[in-house]
Amino acid sequence: MLLKFTCHDLPKPATMKRYSELLARNVESILDALPEGVFISDAQGVSLRVNRMYEQLTGLTQAQIAGRNVRELQEDGVFDCVLNPLIVRTGRPTTHVQKLKNGKKLVLMGFPVFDSHGELCLVVTFARDVTLLGQLQDQVAEQRGLIDQISNQLALMAQNNKDRSREPVYQSRVMGQVLELLRRFAETDATVLLLGETGAGKDVLARYVHAHSARKDKILVKVDCGSISEALTESELFGYMPGAFTGASSKGKAGYFEIANESTIFLDEIGELPLTMQTRLLRVLQDGEVVRVGSSNTRKVNVRVIAATNRNLQESVEAGTFRRDLFYRLNVATCRIPPLRERREDIRVLAEHYLAFYTAKYRKAMAFMDASWDLLCAYAWPGNVRELQNLVHSLVISLNGPLISPRDLPTQISQEERNLPGYTDDILHPKRPFKAIAADMERDFLKKAVEVHGSVQKVAQLFGLDRSTIFRKLKVCDTARDPEKL
Repeated sequence: MLLKFTCHDLPKPATMKRYSELLARNVESILDALPEGVFISDAQGVSLRVNRMYEQLTGLTQAQIAGRNVRELQEDGVFDCVLNPLIVRTGRPTTHVQKLKNGKKLVLMGFPVFDSHGELCLVVTFARDVTLLGQLQDQVAEQRGLIDQISNQLALMAQNNKDRSREPVYQSRVMGQVLELLRRFAETDATVLLLGETGAGKDVLARYVHAHSARKDKILVKVDCGSISEALTESELFGYMPGAFTGASSKGKAGYFEIANESTIFLDEIGELPLTMQTRLLRVLQDGEVVRVGSSNTRKVNVRVIAATNRNLQESVEAGTFRRDLFYRLNVATCRIPPLRERREDIRVLAEHYLAFYTAKYRKAMAFMDASWDLLCAYAWPGNVRELQNLVHSLVISLNGPLISPRDLPTQISQEERNLPGYTDDILHPKRPFKAIAADMERDFLKKAVEVHGSVQKVAQLFGLDRSTIFRKLKVCDTARDPEKL
């Protein structure tokens, strides 16, 4: 596009002079109309002019600043930083954040002004209040914290739903009695105390109680009292206010009891709780109130408590490491979880449960030989269900399969069996011919192989045997065990 001007379109010199005079007369009004603070100083750092917005932002008036050097103002603590000296030295614009005595934060943007000879004569600094922006950022961070808290609660609810679908695995009568008792406890809102050795399944049964309670649709918050450092136990359980201690979040934090409000909290290994925290916990159980660290205000909570420990709390009370009144407050709906050695009927069903789980996870096909089952059921399992689970997991990831033989089991299991009263090793102290023992072993192997692979034909292909040989060995072994089949 071509623009064409004629001479009569341009302002005349007299008109331009009049415009310049108009601007000069109203320069202060123009400065006051700007939405940002303006601070003007000369090359020596002497303050010349501030506009109305600058006065509003800082609380400093034109009369207080005019004629004073910016370095002097900084030395007097009026400002924590000034831009004039740096801009005069470099001749380039610069930006900095300035903090005032009243707590406000300003973003300063300073620009050099040069005269007709190219000499720096003025420094113009624009000031913008970012205090509100900082507050908004804090609010956004707080909202993000709430979102994270809600996300954690949703994750816990999802985990609870997943765990709720897994009923405890058992076959023994004693565990059936335990679950029947826990179902009765679950229907109430009483505090439940689970007693049992490490690895006996207290965590699973705590979730079982929650899943059968009126609060089952809410989250279950688990707290491992033994893993929290003593210095942080109070703030983790009951929360803290902003700036309550060194390293505390500026927004504060809700404790586990507040997160579990209207739901259930599981205090695992409660016997490890420090005495000072036992007093605070007693207040929650009696009054339903928590007090955050750094606050004197109480907060009401409605929480159902399930506690668990592998300690003898009665002995701890006598030793002075556990409060007597807290023990009596917890010892209302108490259930002892029997160790695995007292319910040996559960060993096989638990092992089969974990074997099915891990073989599916790692896409393997494995099974225990009958001789291996004998060893597993004879073992004392000092680590209880957790030891059994870890053993099955280890076997699945370390063996190729398809059968888990006695020699694949840890040495302590076979040694433990030999320590049992009345133990006799039929293989090392034979009462039958070697051929009969070997036939039994062949039968066990082939029987399990067929169970794992689904057909005699598949086993024949994998192990290079004739189908007729497999049928014959299975039949011969059966009749050898039961002479009446002959």
